[in-house]
Amino acid sequence: MHTVCATWPRSWGSFMSESFGERLAVRIGERGALCVGVDPSPSIVEEWGRGDTVEGAEFVALQLVEAVAGVATAVKAQVAFFERFGAAGYRVLERVLVDASAAGLIVIGDAKRGDIPSTNVGYASAWLMRGSPLSVDALTVNPYLGVGALAPFTDLAYEHGRGLFVLAATSNDEGRSVQSARSGIGDAVEEVVLSAVAELNDRDDGRGLVGVVWGATRDTPVFDVARLGGPILVPGVGSQGASASDVARLFARCPRNTVLANVARSIAGAGPDRRALHEAALRWRDGLADAFA
Repeated sequence: MHTVCATWPRSWGSFMSESFGERLAVRIGERGALCVGVDPSPSIVEEWGRGDTVEGAEFVALQLVEAVAGVATAVKAQVAFFERFGAAGYRVLERVLVDASAAGLIVIGDAKRGDIPSTNVGYASAWLMRGSPLSVDALTVNPYLGVGALAPFTDLAYEHGRGLFVLAATSNDEGRSVQSARSGIGDAVEEVVLSAVAELNDRDDGRGLVGVVWGATRDTPVFDVARLGGPILVPGVGSQGASASDVARLFARCPRNTVLANVARSIAGAGPDRRALHEAALRWRDGLADAFA
């Protein structure tokens, strides 16, 4: 197996009393595999009849959270659509994170952070430390400065009971040439990422704190995902072309309650009516349940 970083002092999966993956699995078992993307993009804000302002983004985000609470297991807030408004956007994001957590939703920050280790200390503190205004249950991180460089994220995730989703194979076409390129050991880069994450989790029940992002528009991994040890966040579902059945087919070998499918525009497009949003989320939740049955 590919060695991530020989200096890391412990096997994360062995030392946690309750990992993020365990909490997520319980919630998926209760509510299903639906994660709703909270993406107040300019097009969605305008489709909802609002001006493309920070107030418009706030309306979209809070309406989505309220509509899907009690239906979805998680929400994934796309940080870029808040960050574009600067400090005002971050104030809105902070409120969205608080409201989503108070509604009983698992909250994923889709920030795709990842840099050299010293810089990652700052990013990890912002997103994973209890008491931070941006604290989330799990964070998406970018491994392309080295999976070993993500150690500060993993340290704080372990310490504060948080989770990570490491980008492996994304749903956008532009990522494929890099992610499927052959590494120095001959494996595709995305497969090396999967192997490295499995080594970090060091468990076989899929409930470790380190998960991966694998797009539903991609092929089934060569790596045996049953050995990943952590959850899988699956974008590309709905408007990007993948169905609930595609998700179930790709990850049929995964341990039960470890796959979370993100649906964004196919639910947000039903807005701004809250009932319509709620019903769209219900259809996707039930469709995913049927596909995984």
